[in-house]
Amino acid sequence: MPQPILRTDRLLLVPLADRHLELEIQLDSDPEVLRYIIGRARSRDEVVESHSQRLSLARKVDGLGFWMAFGSDGGAPGSTPPAREDDGEFIGLLMLPPAHGPDQPDDPTVTDLGYRLLRRYWRKGLASEASRALLRHAFDTVGQQRVIAQAMTVNAGSRGVMEAVGMRYVRTYFPTWDAPLPGADLGEVEYEMTRAMWEELRGTR
Repeated sequence: MPQPILRTDRLLLVPLADRHLELEIQLDSDPEVLRYIIGRARSRDEVVESHSQRLSLARKVDGLGFWMAFGSDGGAPGSTPPAREDDGEFIGLLMLPPAHGPDQPDDPTVTDLGYRLLRRYWRKGLASEASRALLRHAFDTVGQQRVIAQAMTVNAGSRGVMEAVGMRYVRTYFPTWDAPLPGADLGEVEYEMTRAMWEELRGTR
């Protein structure tokens, strides 16, 4: 099952492809976007490497991967998603790969939710809107058992998205960093949505 194109009320979500590299470079050129990830902008070479890693991860579990989000009218309330990506404005990168990394389970039924938006589209509810669509895809289409999301404890914006879509706090943990970012002493948080939680949440809507 290839990654499908997804649509929300305001967004068109297109599976990440090589043609999107320049948009990834644009996204990661803003140090504020990466404030709680690496604390600085990424170089072009670093983005090229991460792009390759994302495409590799997307091949591990059918239907999972990364999506580029496009919108119209700045994602304003009442706007509609563009019919094609060329007709829209680039909004950001949405992530739904298999869980990976030293602090994540090696289980193909567990998925890692993430989101990274251009700064001018922050605080418009777009990350939450896209995340709900990815949760629906993970559970209803791919058949995942659990979706997790992780962020620095001090990253209030990211935590707000996790809570807005109905995920629950699981734990705070303390990775070892060679060059810790400000606030790293407060650790990282993990949230989750299980299949049972999703079924219950869907039944209330």
